[in-house]
Amino acid sequence: MAGDSRVHMDHDMEIGVTPTAVKKLPKHMREAQISTERTHLIADPVKKPRQRYVQKDGKCNVHHGNVQETYRYLSDLFTTLVDLRWRFSLFIFTLVYVVNWLFFGLLWYIIALIRGDLWHSDEEGWTPCVENLNSFVSAFLFSIETETTIGYGYRVITEKCPEGIILLLIQAILGSIVNAMMVGCMFVKISQPKNRAETLMFSHKAVISVRDNKLCLMFRVGDLRNSHIVEASIRAKLIRSQQTKEGEFIPLNQTDINIGFDTGDDRLFLVSPLIISHEINEKSPFWELSQAQMDKEEFEIVVILEGMVEATGMTCQARSSYLDKEVLWGWRFTPVLSLEKGFYEVDYNSFHDIYETNTPSCSAKELAATLREGQLLPTLSSLTPEPLKPYTLDPLSTHNPLTKEVDKGEEGERGEINGSAAALEDQPGLN
Repeated sequence: MAGDSRVHMDHDMEIGVTPTAVKKLPKHMREAQISTERTHLIADPVKKPRQRYVQKDGKCNVHHGNVQETYRYLSDLFTTLVDLRWRFSLFIFTLVYVVNWLFFGLLWYIIALIRGDLWHSDEEGWTPCVENLNSFVSAFLFSIETETTIGYGYRVITEKCPEGIILLLIQAILGSIVNAMMVGCMFVKISQPKNRAETLMFSHKAVISVRDNKLCLMFRVGDLRNSHIVEASIRAKLIRSQQTKEGEFIPLNQTDINIGFDTGDDRLFLVSPLIISHEINEKSPFWELSQAQMDKEEFEIVVILEGMVEATGMTCQARSSYLDKEVLWGWRFTPVLSLEKGFYEVDYNSFHDIYETNTPSCSAKELAATLREGQLLPTLSSLTPEPLKPYTLDPLSTHNPLTKEVDKGEEGERGEINGSAAALEDQPGLN
């Protein structure tokens, strides 16, 4: 049988059967084709960290590859020049001026060459097109003096050279256009409002705790400058993978997170640091997620702060993001505002600090049902042996410090003390 198989294989090769090229599938589809019989050999027991869509500093972690229609960048040349890095912008700025001077210097040299000014400039009674222009270097210098309006007075165009007068008009007009474009690009690049976003701060972590008997997702924003952001507004997006009922896989599905759009709370008066709160209700994507389920989810929350710069009136945008491991359950932000004599003092040393608080580990849906039924279960205060202390976060750490474990004494079994379904820190009006 082995011989027959080899004969058939050789026969196929002899008749010139060419194998068809296999089309490269997307990464998620290639991973889905791995055989289930070998999955246990390659499965990674450790949960890999999610790749960020937006970096903490606001830069989008997206690379545009295989762009074939690059000519589209030239259709908006001004924006293309403004978006370039500084070293390329300065190189193009210098190159444009030098090429322009060389081009018109060559034209002045050609006029002098055709008229014979290079050979008869020393003769008496000879009127050249440009006085004292006797080489290409002198023509290049005259081009620079003309376009930059330096006017040393040594090289001067004469009135008996009509072609020179026409060239002078053309160079003056084109030189003004070049100056307007290049200086405009430099001015816009220097005054870009994205530099203003460097003084807008986002907390390193987001937290989930109870506010007015409702679970809320919160993060903090602040502005370091004394000049304020006018008409400041904020919005948030939940980014996670989704698979539709038809089997379509959407790797970066975006869902709006309501942080006050209906009530107007998304419009900020950002004079001092503010805690932005998202109430986890029936319309929230976290409505049915408990603490244990939240730890298993993979998502990213992108927050976008927009407003106008008070000094220039230009629109400014600052961005940041929170991965699933950067959303801490059962914590609150440490207050940073204190009342001094005649003013309010903001302590930015505590801007990222949080402290642990009594928070139920159930979902917001279960908490709402428990409150409606009037069931009050024991709170964390009866289970916690000592008072909870403020916690200062390491900005580079992705460790979730919210879970404390106690030894139950049987086979090393551990248990969480994060409270029961209806554990609340403050329960007004329920007694």
